[in-house]
Amino acid sequence: MRERSKTESVFFCGECGFESKKWMGQCPSCHKWNTFCEEPVIKTTGSGRAGNRSQGTGMAKPVRLSEIDAAGETRYDTGFRELSRVLGGGIVPGSLVLVGGDPGIGKSTLLLQLAVNLSEAGRKVIYISGEESLKQIKLRADRIGQTDGDLGFLSETNISTVTALLEREKPDFAVIDSIQTMYTDEAQSAPGSVTQVRECAQALMLCAKQNNVAIFLVGHVTKEGTVAGPRVLEHIVDTVLYFESGDGGAYRILRSAKNRFGSTNEIGVFEMASDGLHEVENPSELMLAGRPTDASGAVVTCLMEGTRSMLMEVQGLVTETSFGMPRRQASGMDYNRLNLLLAVLEKRAGLQMSRYDAYVNIAGGMKVTEPALDLAVLAAILSSYRGIVVEADTIVFGEVGLSGEVRAVTQAEERIREAAKLGFSRVILPQYNLSRLKGSETTQISLRGIRNIGELSALLREDA
Repeated sequence: MRERSKTESVFFCGECGFESKKWMGQCPSCHKWNTFCEEPVIKTTGSGRAGNRSQGTGMAKPVRLSEIDAAGETRYDTGFRELSRVLGGGIVPGSLVLVGGDPGIGKSTLLLQLAVNLSEAGRKVIYISGEESLKQIKLRADRIGQTDGDLGFLSETNISTVTALLEREKPDFAVIDSIQTMYTDEAQSAPGSVTQVRECAQALMLCAKQNNVAIFLVGHVTKEGTVAGPRVLEHIVDTVLYFESGDGGAYRILRSAKNRFGSTNEIGVFEMASDGLHEVENPSELMLAGRPTDASGAVVTCLMEGTRSMLMEVQGLVTETSFGMPRRQASGMDYNRLNLLLAVLEKRAGLQMSRYDAYVNIAGGMKVTEPALDLAVLAAILSSYRGIVVEADTIVFGEVGLSGEVRAVTQAEERIREAAKLGFSRVILPQYNLSRLKGSETTQISLRGIRNIGELSALLREDA
């Protein structure tokens, strides 16, 4: 009798990882067309990898929280305050972290510098690359500086060899560059495929938890900016970090999309130099460098990224339209939010914005989603519309509702403190926030509270 195969084929969406037993033209999850590909799926038995944690169902036994000793768990200092902030205070032993970003943005450089910092701090570190040879790694390491710490390198793509090495050496920290180059012999598909990425990530997750090794994975991204491979990859790991680049800028922004050990609102700012990545401790000065002081349509605002306050310049440009349909363009903010604010401006302030093209840009290439940006956007548009120059020492922030009211925002005192630290002397903010300020900043800087966009328009006329 012929032995039945333990593998079968299913179809995966190459964009989001949706699984189906038959081919479909459009993915029901991400709605992309012609993205399904056929790949084998491994059916593991009870003696396979899934049963390694407990040898049989009879060995499983739940424990109480009081019986778990977590007093000795400490986070590893990364040597980068920006990275430690994004991770929630440092690297948790036994965690699995995925770092994604565009090609050439500096993922490998960041993790190599991180590995050097940890080795110099007395940690045992192993850097495993599936994309570069050892000579290529040395050339990159020479650029950022040598280290005398316990840092080992390996060029390998077989996940069985990698996990065996980690179990034998038991390092404190390991880097896998990248997860798409790893493969397992159990899956009959090419490296980088949905099955291979999922199986290799699962094997590394078990290795990290069982051996208390903190593992960082480098992940390639798709043209939409998400990590390539199945969506389940982001569910397997503990933390997902995205390394982004400002439009044409030399700085890099590290964001957390998922973090089981900290907040997902924090960001870290780095600058790429010839000798590697450098931290930007004061991003506000970087964002405002070179801003015009006597041009209409330029307004400075203060936004919060987690616990960090950042000053940014909002640029607005209003011109008469040459076509029947006015043009709208938003760079760094949501396009639909811009249309909403223009509709509020036309309805509540009486401006005929349907006759004008409107362009808004967040200088520096930042992408902003916080509602506190609304008031600064309207101030920039009004400034350009009327040709009024907003004073260079003025900060504007606040959320705008559909009735034209200016609503309160969170952490107003932190925003005012950041403005005062950089030499700004006036803040335009929601009246609700002004009435509840308790800090000493109220005596160090001029504050002007407004209730609606009509008061904002009148205030700009006073400045003219």
